[in-house]
Amino acid sequence: MEEIDETGGVKKTSLGLEENIEGALAYLLGPVTGIALLLLEKESKFVRFHAMQSTIIFLGIIVLQIILGIIPFLGWLLAVLLNLLGLVVWIVGMLKAYQGELYKFPIVGDIAEGQLEKL
Repeated sequence: MEEIDETGGVKKTSLGLEENIEGALAYLLGPVTGIALLLLEKESKFVRFHAMQSTIIFLGIIVLQIILGIIPFLGWLLAVLLNLLGLVVWIVGMLKAYQGELYKFPIVGDIAEGQLEKL
């Protein structure tokens, strides 16, 4: 559901995109688009939340994949499962943001909110 601003139009961000589209873009390239939108988007709390959440989740997955890649067999198997989890998180994050929902993933959503309050 798109958020309507006080003028009756779809709510736009400081970058000129609709909030839901920019929120979905925060997940598109994981931490790359997450960090980029954190740096560029100055007004939309919705977009900044999704950008922070995307950055934390996907940087965490990258770090875990590096660690698991060092461990033979079991680590490699867990890395494959982590890739599948990352795919699910990527799809859900993009869909929820596109639907205009401020969806918080367990644990990470609260961390993302806390980090945004510090910025």
